[in-house]
Amino acid sequence: MLVTLVGLAFLFGLMLKRIGLPPMVGFLLAGFVFNLSGFEAPDGLNMISQLGVTLLLFSIGLKLDFKSLTNNEIWGVSLAHITVSTLFFALVLWLGKTLFPTPIFDISPFVIVLLAFAFSFSSTVYAVKVLEDRDDMRAFYGKVAIGILVMQDIFAVIFLTVSEAKYPSIWALSLLLLPVIRKILFKLLDAAGHGELLVLSGLFFALGAGFEYFTSIGIKGDLGALVFGALLSSHPKAGDLSKSLFSFKELMLVGFFLSIGMQGLPTPPIIFVSLLLCALLPFKTFLYFSILEFFGLRARTSLFVSINLATYSEFALIVAALSVMKGWLPVDWLIIMAICVSVSFALAAPFSIKAEHIYKRYRAFWNVFQRANHHPRDQLIQTGDARVLIIGMGRVGCGTYDKLSSDFEQKIIGIEHNAQRVRQQREYGRNVVQGDATDSDFWSKLKAGTTLELIVLAMPNHRSNIYAAQQITASGLVCKVVAIAKYASEVQELKALGVPAFNIYSEAGSSLASHALDVLQDRTQP
Repeated sequence: MLVTLVGLAFLFGLMLKRIGLPPMVGFLLAGFVFNLSGFEAPDGLNMISQLGVTLLLFSIGLKLDFKSLTNNEIWGVSLAHITVSTLFFALVLWLGKTLFPTPIFDISPFVIVLLAFAFSFSSTVYAVKVLEDRDDMRAFYGKVAIGILVMQDIFAVIFLTVSEAKYPSIWALSLLLLPVIRKILFKLLDAAGHGELLVLSGLFFALGAGFEYFTSIGIKGDLGALVFGALLSSHPKAGDLSKSLFSFKELMLVGFFLSIGMQGLPTPPIIFVSLLLCALLPFKTFLYFSILEFFGLRARTSLFVSINLATYSEFALIVAALSVMKGWLPVDWLIIMAICVSVSFALAAPFSIKAEHIYKRYRAFWNVFQRANHHPRDQLIQTGDARVLIIGMGRVGCGTYDKLSSDFEQKIIGIEHNAQRVRQQREYGRNVVQGDATDSDFWSKLKAGTTLELIVLAMPNHRSNIYAAQQITASGLVCKVVAIAKYASEVQELKALGVPAFNIYSEAGSSLASHALDVLQDRTQP
């Protein structure tokens, strides 16, 4: 059975990827097909699913700044959306109970509010997967989306603690020792090196030190993985640790998406109710957009956050399972929740992929809701009289900046969407500003005829470089553009856009050979 399930996951994931949808939607379909075929879920699938979610939350923690949760656009939006959305879904479920007196809607007012609360949440797994695929975890809109999701996770932990009547033990006071624990974790991470011990250290911090420790003191284990990830977020090796766990986490998450589709077999009434609830997703999405606009975020930022949160959450499955176990809900609602979560992923995926296109095409409509004064952390950057822009200030971007700075009389600007990296580069004396080169508004502000002579696209994500190249062409900028690439196919894609590409792997080998010949020549000279 395991071979059959893996085969279905691969085939459906491949098919969905070929038509432009994320493979995870294919994994959901594979789970439904496997279930409809009459097979039972293999032993251990739920454990694999739990491992995937735990490692996902740990990865979020590695990129999380808890101070950001105190920002108005995080806690204010989270609280306002949950409140209004819960009231809305409660009204819808009450109308369903009134208009459709069927066994499915034979639920009490308390359970109506409970379900409405669950439907107000958005999927952490889906949003993080999309942000990782776009390399936007540290972009401003990405950090806002993650912050809202973390706040929702905190609300979920509080709810589950109260509903299950499982309160933290007296040992929860040991959390006051987290600053000391953090120092120990840093030393362990330093000693782990960069090989297989680094991967094992990540698994230990997430599953052992985080999940099991919090579970033992009466707190939801997933929150422990998130907290321990955040404790390590300022360590220099946090990025390497996240990368080392990436493939392992992705593989485990396949089990999560497969398990969603195996909750039960739907009947016509279940399908009807599920599709009715999925039809309400536009309201939930526009509610996010409206509240974000109220807090002063730009229309593009608000739209991108809203689209990434336009799903139902896996938390709804947990609430449904808990309610069924306590006898509050008929078991049909667990299947309804599974269908709603799955369909919401499938519906949101095309919009997530086409988010920039949707914004540009209907920009006039979105800007109607935009406030005159933008959020201070969501302003468009100004390039002034810069002659060179370097987009992406990682190792390649920094090396390019240092090499070109003297030739262009310091009229050079580095653009980076990672705020922490921006601060570090400024400390090194480089002129770096925070900005998103995949933001069409940024390029539309750069008119043809400026002082710009050269733009270097040094972002690690190839799709980001492709998109930026397209925006440069569309904006009419008259300057030279060059980009980095990792593979021959990427070089060809950039070449088709008229952008010369520097293959960092092949060129590194060529440069190393030149350096080796120089060293050899120096040694042979008398």
